[in-house]
Amino acid sequence: MRTTKISRSKKNRLLFLRDVIWFSLTAFGGAQVHVGIMLRDFVKKRKYVTEAELFELNALTQILPGPSSTQTLMGIAYKVGGLPISIITFLIWILPSAMIMGFVGISYSLFDQKDKFEHVMKFIQPIAVGIVAFATYTAGKTILKTQIAVWLAIASLITCLILKNAYVFPILILLGGVISSSIETPLIESRLRFKLFSNTNPKKIGYFVGILLLFAVLGALISRSSPFSLPIRLFENFYRNGILIFGGGQVLIPFMFTEFVEMKHYLSSQEFLSGFALQQTLPGPTFSFTSFLGSMAMKNAGWGVSGQMLGSLVAVLGINLPGLILILFIVPFWNDLKKITRIKNSLSGVNSVSVGFMGAAFLFLLQPVDFNILSIGTVVFTFLALTLTKIKTPVLILMGVLLGFIF
Repeated sequence: MRTTKISRSKKNRLLFLRDVIWFSLTAFGGAQVHVGIMLRDFVKKRKYVTEAELFELNALTQILPGPSSTQTLMGIAYKVGGLPISIITFLIWILPSAMIMGFVGISYSLFDQKDKFEHVMKFIQPIAVGIVAFATYTAGKTILKTQIAVWLAIASLITCLILKNAYVFPILILLGGVISSSIETPLIESRLRFKLFSNTNPKKIGYFVGILLLFAVLGALISRSSPFSLPIRLFENFYRNGILIFGGGQVLIPFMFTEFVEMKHYLSSQEFLSGFALQQTLPGPTFSFTSFLGSMAMKNAGWGVSGQMLGSLVAVLGINLPGLILILFIVPFWNDLKKITRIKNSLSGVNSVSVGFMGAAFLFLLQPVDFNILSIGTVVFTFLALTLTKIKTPVLILMGVLLGFIF
């Protein structure tokens, strides 16, 4: 009897991994669409988890930094087969799109076709700006429902435009969370917070913060002329952003553009927009775009193909590790966590600040776009198409590539 149960469990895990492979190859459309596919395939079709468990996991990811659809999938995998199945699921989910984007970064410069490539992509760049405009609009419409939220978004937008410093992000996120939590939480609630912290293992928090501090210190101590400097600094950059990005892929792009293009000049705005647009045509997590960023950062620093492959690996691991660590460590505390109103209320401030980041990034992204009727018209058309019709992003990208070939 016991042998039968073990064999059924093993069969269930293998079936789950097979379904994850199919999901990874067909999941277009971003986090919201991904959750809908999980509901259809993992809940209603296979019953790996209940509908309540799925939405509870998804709710948990909304108050954690990192890639929400990836974290939700990891949570399901953990319930199906524990830590080993979670790790395998993560690799299946992230590798296909990350490998493709890393290859795009390598081939972008490896083949002597850069001018032709940029000519074909001339419509893609304004389409990418239109996509960011749509993401900013929809996020603002959903999040900015109070006067406090609006003012926090405006303040973060103006601050980003003026200071243009990567360390503005964590400071503003912290301030936004503290302000909204303080204003919106009753005083009696503050007494309940100690219950959560009393159940939290300080060693796990130490591991989480220690990784960031270790690579931040190494990046500061190692000479910038050292061959080890850039990969370490890249890991710290991506890991830090993985801690700070609330809201998933739509917030990732503004963060990455502001820091890596505007502030650190790891790659050009044209390269960034072209890579982002191509990523939108692929299934899988938006966070796999970082594979392209890491590859291009190493390429522009003078590294060869092996260096670009290292950059892709460092970027993907750095951006995803915080979210992976958090979802696997915090799930056991979720029953306590979801009761703390102060934590829930801090999220509204964090999200409001993120909308400001997105607005600032949209303005930054507009700068490299040619101000002519064709480019601006493409931005406006993309925004209106996504807002008023059911046309999907990959369709718009493919249309842009086709127009680039024709004209």
